[in-house]
Amino acid sequence: MEKIAVVTELQPGIFQIRGLNGSSHSYVIKGNYKNVMIDSGSDQNFPVLERGLFQIGLKVRDIDLVINSHEHCDHIGANRYFHESAMIAAYRLAASKMISGDYYVTMYKGNDLNEIPMRVHLWLENMTRIDLGNYSLRIFHTPGHTSGCISIVETTHGLLFSADSVFAGGTLSYIAESGSIGDYIDSLTRLRCFGLQALYPGHGRISTTPIEDIDAAIVNAQNLLENSIRSGPEIFYQKVEEP
Repeated sequence: MEKIAVVTELQPGIFQIRGLNGSSHSYVIKGNYKNVMIDSGSDQNFPVLERGLFQIGLKVRDIDLVINSHEHCDHIGANRYFHESAMIAAYRLAASKMISGDYYVTMYKGNDLNEIPMRVHLWLENMTRIDLGNYSLRIFHTPGHTSGCISIVETTHGLLFSADSVFAGGTLSYIAESGSIGDYIDSLTRLRCFGLQALYPGHGRISTTPIEDIDAAIVNAQNLLENSIRSGPEIFYQKVEEP
């Protein structure tokens, strides 16, 4: 039985294609100049992604740029289907892990269908700007969940594509192998400085109270830091509510 693609138009020309079975959501922005996808999701979820693209009038070859928010396989696994027709972009600390085949840090470890070396055509830096005409994207390096995490702010409308840096309600993702609670707190503090109107995370539901979510996440991260000092280092997980 084919899995149905759930597509939501969040803003004119901005769509969320919901990820299933642990895959991240994918966000598609129809720009005046180029079409951008934020996170391709897992390899296993690609049939759902392809059907979602079809629903919004696009094919795989119509995506010009795929921006990976970080290096985990549930966000980058379907990149392979866009290699030949789109530019693949990631922050430099994520890109280095993706192209080197560091499957421990990228969390592949058998979770993918047919592992092949990742390609990254464009290595992003903090404050990179991508002008799509109708929308303007700004890349911010927001380490914490991993060392290579970025968050993307659409600056004209105050839209935060937060990936796994913060979720609705202030829920945190876990601190991965290359992550840091201290970096997490610093990244969240910087993000709250923007005039944000909406939060579009990598998993779970969207939110129209991004500053409240970030403030709650900062408190949660500080609590994690205090607990880690008392009890020693460990991995912390929090469940993300699905929409």
